[in-house]
Amino acid sequence: MIINATDLKNNLGKYLRAAEREDIIITSNGRKVARLSAYGDEAYSAEQPPLVRELVEAYCQFPRKATYEEFLQLSENSEERYEYIDGEIYLLASPKTTHQQVLGELFGIFYTWFRGKKCRPMLAPYDITLKRDLENINVVQPDLMVICDLEEKLNEKDYYMGVPALMIEILSESSRGKDSVRKLDLYMSTGVKEYWIVNPFNKEVTVFLFENNDVLKNTTYKKDESISSYTFEGLEVSLSSIF
Repeated sequence: MIINATDLKNNLGKYLRAAEREDIIITSNGRKVARLSAYGDEAYSAEQPPLVRELVEAYCQFPRKATYEEFLQLSENSEERYEYIDGEIYLLASPKTTHQQVLGELFGIFYTWFRGKKCRPMLAPYDITLKRDLENINVVQPDLMVICDLEEKLNEKDYYMGVPALMIEILSESSRGKDSVRKLDLYMSTGVKEYWIVNPFNKEVTVFLFENNDVLKNTTYKKDESISSYTFEGLEVSLSSIF
């Protein structure tokens, strides 16, 4: 059976049951990119490693840790957006309206404040590659980031390979744990200076200042308060302007 990735995503249960009877080939943009097989099927060859044993898992998280090369193969052959953190692959769900409204307000404020300055704000989707060490390579797509060395850190393929000075994540139901724990640790450990966690559910923003792979300061802003950046003096955002 041959189906496309969108059909799989929309009819997951149906194809999981069907995979117990026969292999299912998944296509993207008309190309065969993966196979969904019953667990225990050893039909994969050395030339075609088991990148996706059950593609359903890739739509939330891989069933096992993947190599950086496997992540690149998956992301390059898919129309979906993924993040890769400490060997685990996450599908980025389509953001909801509240998320996009908050992001739009924040970007507007940042765009105006940074206009004419060396540092510039950038929006997702935009891959950021962060290395804990030479072996532990991670790829994330923050909702909003501030980059101060864009021209110096572009590679030959026009991808940014530096570390943003400031990262912002807007929480959603599916990303609370990842953004609040895993990304906080990743950003703290890879040279990001400042991290904002924006919580639209309780209309709060927590700002972290990192130094020497640790949290130097953190402040949570509530109600009608104004957020003050630790890194960029004079950058302030009132909560009432984004919520």
